[in-house]
Amino acid sequence: MSTQYRILIMGASYGSLLATKLVLAGHSAHLICLPAEADLINTEGAVIRMPVRGRKDLVEVNSKTLPGKMTAGGTAGVNPRDYDLVVLAMQEPQYRSPGVRELTQAVAASRVPCMSIMNMPPLPFLKRIPEIDATAIRGCFADATVWDAFDPACMTLCSPDPQAFRPPEDKVNVLQVRLPTNFKSARFASDAHTAILRQLEADVEAARFQVGDESIELPVKLKVHDSVFVPLAKWAMLLAGNYRCVQADGMRPIKDAVHADPEATRGVYEWVKALCVSLGADPRDLVPFEKYANAAQSLITPSSAARALAAGAPNIERVDRLVQLIAAGRGQHLAEIDRTVALVDGWLEKNRAKAA
Repeated sequence: MSTQYRILIMGASYGSLLATKLVLAGHSAHLICLPAEADLINTEGAVIRMPVRGRKDLVEVNSKTLPGKMTAGGTAGVNPRDYDLVVLAMQEPQYRSPGVRELTQAVAASRVPCMSIMNMPPLPFLKRIPEIDATAIRGCFADATVWDAFDPACMTLCSPDPQAFRPPEDKVNVLQVRLPTNFKSARFASDAHTAILRQLEADVEAARFQVGDESIELPVKLKVHDSVFVPLAKWAMLLAGNYRCVQADGMRPIKDAVHADPEATRGVYEWVKALCVSLGADPRDLVPFEKYANAAQSLITPSSAARALAAGAPNIERVDRLVQLIAAGRGQHLAEIDRTVALVDGWLEKNRAKAA
């Protein structure tokens, strides 16, 4: 490996999956997280359990046993300029939190290349798509001013396709992968920044994990694409599945949201795909409905957004509203998406009233 990169990852839940893959490839990762998470990661390592094709049992990976180094801590005293790449792995509303907001502003000022693995694309990334009116969508963000200091050229988006969860019976340093698909990143505007991603891609691809006396290839790779639209493939999945878990009287699993009425689901999915194509995406950048519907068969719990609403969250990532607003700006709307947005709005209003 030619260069060992230092990567700052803001968020240790989902972020620990990407961090573990990078550390397996010999790089170093520092995770920004809560004190209880940081203490466990620093003392016991991050633990990732994942299915591997051809093996009956989940494979468990502990970051302490890997070639690179993983550390964790809070936001205080962190200088983004000490790192080669910053990864945004928290839920979008968290970036306005005290401490996190200040670190995010330091990242913007540093001009260190920044890759988001949020479902909600950061505003600076959306500014890289000429057909999107970035002013019209500011209201979709918990606080759009968080993103104003970023140079869009220093921001890219990586589709967080792998599905993972924290098993409730385990410690908070444990993450279990349910669907081991790949992280799909758009390139940066700059060749130099993109070269970092391509080196990480190659190193993750080449890395092997030792299980007993066997050296095995682990799933969940990093794939870098020249098209800025590849990560937007997630939008159709989120609108057809994740947000449609939200019902008036409770939440349903993603599998049920997709398969209870497959034709309605297909209608939403294809409509969002068509919106992405109208923004400039090549249809080949996007995922066929059949492939998504098949993958959704294994998603037997409600989405993280639905679970957060059910638990009383006053804010969640609003990709549903983002897609609705971008489409409205182009004179398009779909009744099923309007219905979903209204349901999410209703839950948020109720949760905020309870929290007040």
